[in-house]
Amino acid sequence: MRTILGLVGGIAFALAGAAGSADAQQPKRGGTLNFAISAETPHYDCHGSETYATLHFSAPFYSTLVRFNLAKFPEIEGDLATSWTIAPDLMTYTFKLHQGVKFHDGTPLTSEDVKATYDRMRNPPKGVVSPRRATFADIGTIETPDASTVVFKMKAVNASMIEHFASPWNCIYSAKDLAKDPTSPRTRINGTGPFVFGEHVKGSHLTGKRNPDYFKKGLPYLDGFRGVFTLQAAAMLNAVQGGQLLGEFRGISPAERDRLVAAMGDRIRIEEESWTLNLLVAFNTTKKPFDDVRVRRALLISIDRWGGSQGLSKISLLRSVGGLIRPGSPLATPPDELAKLPGYSKDMRAARAEARKLLKEAGHPNLKFVLHNRTIAQPYTPAGIFLVDQWRQIGVTADHKQYETSPYLAGLNSGNYEVAVDFSNLFMDDSTLSLAKYLSHDRSPQNLSRAIDRELDKLYDAHVRERDVEKRKGMIRAFERRVFEQAYQQPILWWHRIVPTHKVLMGWQMSPSHNLGAQLEGVWLNQ
Repeated sequence: MRTILGLVGGIAFALAGAAGSADAQQPKRGGTLNFAISAETPHYDCHGSETYATLHFSAPFYSTLVRFNLAKFPEIEGDLATSWTIAPDLMTYTFKLHQGVKFHDGTPLTSEDVKATYDRMRNPPKGVVSPRRATFADIGTIETPDASTVVFKMKAVNASMIEHFASPWNCIYSAKDLAKDPTSPRTRINGTGPFVFGEHVKGSHLTGKRNPDYFKKGLPYLDGFRGVFTLQAAAMLNAVQGGQLLGEFRGISPAERDRLVAAMGDRIRIEEESWTLNLLVAFNTTKKPFDDVRVRRALLISIDRWGGSQGLSKISLLRSVGGLIRPGSPLATPPDELAKLPGYSKDMRAARAEARKLLKEAGHPNLKFVLHNRTIAQPYTPAGIFLVDQWRQIGVTADHKQYETSPYLAGLNSGNYEVAVDFSNLFMDDSTLSLAKYLSHDRSPQNLSRAIDRELDKLYDAHVRERDVEKRKGMIRAFERRVFEQAYQQPILWWHRIVPTHKVLMGWQMSPSHNLGAQLEGVWLNQ
C-alpha cells in the first residue's frame, strides 16, 4: 500500500517541480518571513485541535517524533528520532532519539517527554480533549529503557501505525509541564522546534524567532517569522499582491489565483494539488428530529454533488465528488460505484422525490433548522449557500448562521448545533485515519454527529488489522456503505489546493495536506 501511495505522491509533486528546482539553490540565512494565516487558532494545543489554524500557529515551535518527507511523500523521515525499528509482527516500535535536544525553557528532552506526550493523546486526563485518542488506542505500553530510547508495545496490530506516528499533530511536550498542568499547552508554548515563541496579539499576528539551540545544526535559515491573521480574503490578496506578505500556505480559490497571476505575473508562484480535505454535512443525532434516519437520509440524498462540483469548482476550493477516502487515491471508491450509494445519485429528480417522501413519513414535510457554519470565506460560505439552496428544493428551510473559528468549533465540540458544515482534516490517504472520524463518538471525539454505532466500530477494527490491500478495500466499502445508509454525516465535496507564494520565498514544499510542512525550518528568502 505504501508503494502505491508513493506513486501517487510522485505524480502529485509534478506540479511543484519548478519550485523544487529553485529550492536546490544554496540557502541564504537571515530575514523575517511574513505570511498569511487565514484563521486564528482558538488555542495553542496541537493534540486537542483539528484545525490547520493551530498547526500554522504552533508547529514552528515544536518537533515530532517522525514526520512525512514532503519531497518523497509519503515516505517517513525522523524529526526527533534518529532511527527506528519495527518488529516483523508489528507489535513493537523502538525509536532512538537525538541527544542534546533542549526545550525552549532550557530543560533537556528525554524519552520520558515522548512517553508523556503519547500518554496524553491516547489516554487524555480530565480537562484534555484528544481527537486522536482512537488513533493510538492500539498502544499497550510505552517503555523508556534509557533517556534516548522509547519503545511502544502494541496490544493489537495496526498496519498503519508508523504513519500515525508521523502525524503533524503529535507535537512533543515537556513531561514536566504536563505533570504540573496537563492543560498548559492550550495557553503556553514550550517546544523543541526551530523557532521560539515571540508574541501573539489576538486579531493581529503571531511572531517567532530563530531557536539558537535548535538540535539540527544550521537550521532554521530565517531569523524569524510573522504570521498575520487575515480573516478577510480581500485583505490577504491585497497584502500578497503588495508584497507585505510572501505567501498563504492553506489555499486560495481559482478566482483569487487568477487575480494574483494577472496582477503579479512572474513574481508569483502558484502550486496546485488535490487535497486530503473535505467538507461534510453532520447531523447532531442526539437532537430531534435528527435522531431519525429518515430525516438525515432525506437531507443527504437531496444534495446534487455532481452538479454542485461543476459550479463550486469555479468559485471555491471545492472540486471533487468522493466518499470517505480522497478521490483518485488508491483506496478510494471509484465514481461508478460511488454513484450507486445513498447521496451520490445522478438522477436528482428521483432522489428528491424520495427525499420528500421520507420527510413526510417522518412527520416533517416542511422541516426548518439552523445550519451551523464557519465564517471562513473559502470554502465554507459557498458550501453553506449551496446546501441551503439544495434543501430549499425539497421544501426544507435552513437558517444559515456563520461563526468565527473559536465559537464555531466550540459549538461543534459541545453538541450545541442541529446540522453543521463540518470538515475532515486529514494529512494522508490511509483509511485508518480517514475512517476514524466516523467511529462511535465515545471512541472518537472527532465524530461530531455524536452517533454510537458498534457495527461501524467492528468493521473499523477488522480493517485496521488487515494487511492485504484488496481485503482492506472490501472492508472500507462496507464501512462506507453503512455510514451513508445510516446518514450520520457525509462528505459534500473534496477540496483542491492552490497555494500562492512569492518567488523570493524558497524551501517551502507543497503537499496534498495543508497540515504538513508548517515547521518552516527549511524556508529561506532569496533576497
